[in-house]
Amino acid sequence: MNSKFSNALINETSPYLLQHAHNPVNWFPWGDEALALSREQDKPILVSIGYSACHWCHVMERESFEDESIAQYMNEHFINIKIDREERPDLDHIYMDALQAIAGNGGWPLNIFLTSEAKPFYGGTYFPPEKAFNRVSWSDVLHSMNEVWNNKREEVEEQANRLIAHIQKSNSFADANTLMPLTETVSFYNADDCRLMAAQFLKNADRVDGGYGQAPKFLHTYSLKYQLQFGHFYNKEEGKQHALLSLEKMLQGGIYDQLAGGISRYSTDNQWLAPHFEKMLYDNALMVDVLCDAYQLSGKKIFKKGISNILQFLEHTMKHTGGGYFTALDADSEGIEGKFYVWQKVEIEELLGDDAALLCDYFNVTEKGNWEEGNILNVQTDNLSFAEANNMDLQQWEEKLNNAKALLLARRNERIHPGTDDKILLNGNALLITALCKAYAALGDDAFKSSAVELFNFIYTNFRALTTGLHHTFKNGSAKFPAFLDDYAYLVQACIHLQEITSDQSYLERAKELTLHLLDNFADEASPFFFYTHHGQQDIVVRKVEIYDGATPSANGIMAHNLLYLGTVLEEKAWTERGHNMIRLVFNGMKKYPSSFAVWAGAYLVQTVGVNEVVLTGKRISDELRAVLNEYLPNKILQSSIREADYPLLHNKAFEDTATIYLCKNYNCLQPTKTVNELVKSLQNFSDINTDSQ
Repeated sequence: MNSKFSNALINETSPYLLQHAHNPVNWFPWGDEALALSREQDKPILVSIGYSACHWCHVMERESFEDESIAQYMNEHFINIKIDREERPDLDHIYMDALQAIAGNGGWPLNIFLTSEAKPFYGGTYFPPEKAFNRVSWSDVLHSMNEVWNNKREEVEEQANRLIAHIQKSNSFADANTLMPLTETVSFYNADDCRLMAAQFLKNADRVDGGYGQAPKFLHTYSLKYQLQFGHFYNKEEGKQHALLSLEKMLQGGIYDQLAGGISRYSTDNQWLAPHFEKMLYDNALMVDVLCDAYQLSGKKIFKKGISNILQFLEHTMKHTGGGYFTALDADSEGIEGKFYVWQKVEIEELLGDDAALLCDYFNVTEKGNWEEGNILNVQTDNLSFAEANNMDLQQWEEKLNNAKALLLARRNERIHPGTDDKILLNGNALLITALCKAYAALGDDAFKSSAVELFNFIYTNFRALTTGLHHTFKNGSAKFPAFLDDYAYLVQACIHLQEITSDQSYLERAKELTLHLLDNFADEASPFFFYTHHGQQDIVVRKVEIYDGATPSANGIMAHNLLYLGTVLEEKAWTERGHNMIRLVFNGMKKYPSSFAVWAGAYLVQTVGVNEVVLTGKRISDELRAVLNEYLPNKILQSSIREADYPLLHNKAFEDTATIYLCKNYNCLQPTKTVNELVKSLQNFSDINTDSQ
């Protein structure tokens, strides 16, 4: 850090903004002061957006934003604003849309030039200080933008207005002809379309190393979830096996921390060996979610270990002592990407002695190295095969492996750790609640249920606004920024899962309150969708409707799931109709590009095969509830209670000493059963799917 300089970011709490607080660039946070200065001084605005774990953001800072001559030019000719995309995803969405319209691609750092009215007119991602990599230099870009601002103002304004019109047009989803009343929903859902989408996912599947397409390879957890569910519902092994292969390859690769657990954002190669090493809370929560599905379907030990290890990693590394989980870990330490994680063979030999050769073989460690003259630990075989190949029994090998991993981890922890982005975001923490609930369901470990309840209580204690609604981010005892659609959507989803695993109906009431708040403050009057921002927000040029999956699942897609679930449980027919119409409006895009609409595709699939309403009642239901949760039932609505309650699915039910289990559809129930085995048999006969004809 160069303390010779400081700027207005010095008063911020975001680790990303604080990283730039001592740049010679005169950075401002987003706000009225900077926008007013642009108008007063007739200067264009440069907005630079990134996040603390972004490798190329750090590179551009070192190369350009710490360069005094470049900074001087920026300060003379621009009003410079730094934004943490995780604090203000609303602004990031707007200006990323503009960049993609300008350049045809996007990424971070996102550098966008705005008029004094905050309208974008030019942008790019990483620019080197000197022309290189087929990219113009940052200095050239700055001079060019100053030139057009001063000499071609009319063209700048025209371009800015065109871009705003483009963004506004992309929000226009409503078409009265495509909306449907509730009575017509059954004819809309079609198994042939589910099969077409399953085939589309497989077209881009890597059948050797798993995942989709070529490097860089991202996790695409909701695409994998679709393949698992489709294979389960329709007895189709190809997609299901590809999803299981993908998850297994990820857990064996360098993208997954073989010593401490935790998964990185993406792999830079096809084999999942070399990631950009940053670790995001949301990626790890989503990975646990899909691993629970994989484990329930396959029973494979590698998935069970992956669930436990990732959650243990989050507990040990990313949890604040007061509750809540941090946002991310950096890729870099000591200014070098991956330095914390990479090994030289000699280090392992010195540490493990006689066992070093065996462990180097297992983790594919060589003198030459497998990445930039070092070794990223990765595994190419399963433990049983490795043990047999080395004339050991499995237990003996796993004891040796665990001991070695503990020694390696202890030595690694002596290194300088990557930085931590220690703000606590509502959206990522809500995703983690769902992951913890699913982990409890899959593994039956009470600690996961306790952690989910504890995290929910932390959120409701610390993220509440003084008047109404929730905040988006929390740090240093203070919450700020009004919550966005994904904050609410993911928290409603978490409430649904919490009521399933706890039998506590108060979580349904929380889900209802949050949904009513969304309908009052986020609903688009022209369509069944929700805006990303609440109606009272004044500091954005466009209110956007987001429907695509990005690094996290589409918040509108999650809300479609939520509305369909809650509409049944609470008998809110308008909510159910809204959920169906949301799916209807994205159908054409979803059918053609399911990987961009994987959350929606999953909702369409579940509605096609039919939703099963499973109800447990009685004074002692804990064992039966745990057994139901342990089953892979992705198309279920689950409600349980030890006493009568005023919910449609609990009306006219028996509340005896022992559990009674009901299987219903549209509130019409079969004869109740007493065991989960009987329930499973009934489910096989109750399905809307005729698999023999598929």
